Amino acid sequence: MRRLLWLVMVLCVSVQVRAQVAKYVGSASCRRCHVSTYEGWKQTRMANVVRDPKAHPDAVLGDFTQADPLVTFDLKDVAFVYGSKWKQRYFTKRGDDYFVQPAQWDVAKKKWLPYHVEPGTDWWVPFYGTSNAERPTGPLCDGCHSVNYNVETHQVTEWNVGCEKCHGPGSAHVAKPTRANIVNPGKLDYVRGNDTCIQCHSQGRTLEETFAGKRVDWPVGYEPGKRLADYWRLEELKPGTTNFLQFADMTAHKNRMQGNDFVQSTMYHRQLRCFDCHDVHSNAKPSNLKAVGNALCLTCHAEDQNNPAGLHGTVAAHTHHAKGSKGSECVACHMPLIAQTIKDNYVASHTFRFITPALTEASGVPNPCTSCHKDKDAAWATKELKGWKTTSPWRMTMPLM
Repeated sequence: MRRLLWLVMVLCVSVQVRAQVAKYVGSASCRRCHVSTYEGWKQTRMANVVRDPKAHPDAVLGDFTQADPLVTFDLKDVAFVYGSKWKQRYFTKRGDDYFVQPAQWDVAKKKWLPYHVEPGTDWWVPFYGTSNAERPTGPLCDGCHSVNYNVETHQVTEWNVGCEKCHGPGSAHVAKPTRANIVNPGKLDYVRGNDTCIQCHSQGRTLEETFAGKRVDWPVGYEPGKRLADYWRLEELKPGTTNFLQFADMTAHKNRMQGNDFVQSTMYHRQLRCFDCHDVHSNAKPSNLKAVGNALCLTCHAEDQNNPAGLHGTVAAHTHHAKGSKGSECVACHMPLIAQTIKDNYVASHTFRFITPALTEASGVPNPCTSCHKDKDAAWATKELKGWKTTSPWRMTMPLM
């Protein structure tokens, strides 16, 4: 009798545990209680990474009205458009998967560019065919462009970066909302909090070699709150090497490496989180930032913050550029636009290091001085920095890495 009662109790506990395992339910389920947050997120690029041009014709940015030799496909065959800020690519559906067309639209320059990942670039290239038609987006892209992508069935809970991409499966929370049954990245330790963003904003490889027989370029199995390093390892960067991924100081050379940059930074080691600067629930300010321009940086680095890494004087005195000028923006020197997203289009470095002109001379890493003063060279910039009395002459004139 005791044994029977024990078995019944074990069975009941087992049923309860299974019942408590949260499932993905989609972002629309969150709206009822979080209306303003939901509506804010809905306007962001996170919520609109991929869009069906038939349902959202306004999402199409490429010019399909004029013939172009690069455009060998018809808009009516496009199932998804991807991207809206720097580039837009076009996905065609074949079976249960999607494939990227060989032309992409340069949003800023309003022109067509070829799209094809070349040999010697991304790590996965040798494991797939040579044409775009042999490179499905499922294993290579879609895990970051959706919520709960299944590598075997190719099905998703929803497309785009929905609520559960950052907060984890929400069925238990929807059924009985408590703080204990949903992940709030802001309440996690800084490593797991940042992992929520780094899962997609990084270059790396899965620890397991294949999934459903395919090499996969996103961290399969990871969910917010877990330790990303148990599923994903960041690409190995090598000091002194310049290649497709990195410059010689290990700063990112290509886009989608914000996480690779950030984990090197003093900011990360001081336990800052991506969302201390970015608010992914709002597109009210550029790049989902919480404040515009220097106001964001001066939240922590103003002279009156008593921060050892803060200013000792005015911004203009620190930058040696006129107040309000481009050269007096914190990001001009500490987040230079050197990571390439598409040809001649660059995004900001996230190491927050000042890259000296001497390092440019030694290793070819672009520095912010001559990136702005394009008519000058690194020797000129080094000479100018030697005259600055407000900064260390050793740091400004050495090829630091």
